[in-house]
Amino acid sequence: MTDPQLQRDVSDELAWDSKVDSEGIAVSVEDAVVALRGTVGSFREKREAQKAAERVCGVRLVDNHLEVRILTKREDADLCAYVRRALQLDVLVPATVDVAVKAGCVTLIGTVEKQCQRDEAAFVAGNVRGVTDVRNDLLLTSPVQLTSDVRHGIRKALERNSKLDADSIGVRIVKGMVILTGTVASWAERDAAVAAAWAAPGVIDVVSRLQLFYD
Repeated sequence: MTDPQLQRDVSDELAWDSKVDSEGIAVSVEDAVVALRGTVGSFREKREAQKAAERVCGVRLVDNHLEVRILTKREDADLCAYVRRALQLDVLVPATVDVAVKAGCVTLIGTVEKQCQRDEAAFVAGNVRGVTDVRNDLLLTSPVQLTSDVRHGIRKALERNSKLDADSIGVRIVKGMVILTGTVASWAERDAAVAAAWAAPGVIDVVSRLQLFYD
C-alpha cells in the first residue's frame, strides 16, 4: 500500500470513529509511519485517535503529536481531587495509588501488584474531564520468581487466543522481563500478545520486539 492511500485510509478511519473529532487532526504518512498533528478536546480523544490510526491495515507505527486543549480548565487541586475520586470508585485500582497534578498533567504514583491495575489507573485518570496528559509512574511489586512454568503459561495463553498465530511469536524471560519476538499481522494482534504476557504472575516488564507483517 502506498503512503498516500494509507493517509486517506487513516483520515477516513478517524472521521468514521464517533469518539474522535477529526476536524482538527492532520494526518501525514512516510514509509507507513503515521504522524497525527493538531488539537483535540480531551486526553481520551487523543488516545482514541491513536487507536483508530493503529486499526488501519498497513500502519507500522503511529507518532501521536496531538495537543490537548481544554476550553474550561480546572484548577490543579480540584482536578487532583476528581482524579482521586475516580480512582477510588474503580474496584481494580488499589488504595496504594495516588496522584499529583501540574498544569493539567496527572502523574500516577505509588505501587500496584499487577500490570492490569497499572493500566486501569491510567485509563481511569485519562477519562477525567480536564486532564491533558497522564504520566504513569506506578511501580510494580512482584514477589513471584519467574520460572519456565511462567513462560509455558504465556505460550499457552498465546495459543488460546483466537487473534494470534502463536507459532510466529517467541517468548523469552530475562530477570522478570518478558521479551516477545517474531511477527504479527496487526496492532490488535500485537496488543493481544503483550496483554497475554502481562497477565502472567510476577512479570515486571514486557518488551515487544514484534514486527508487523502485512500480507
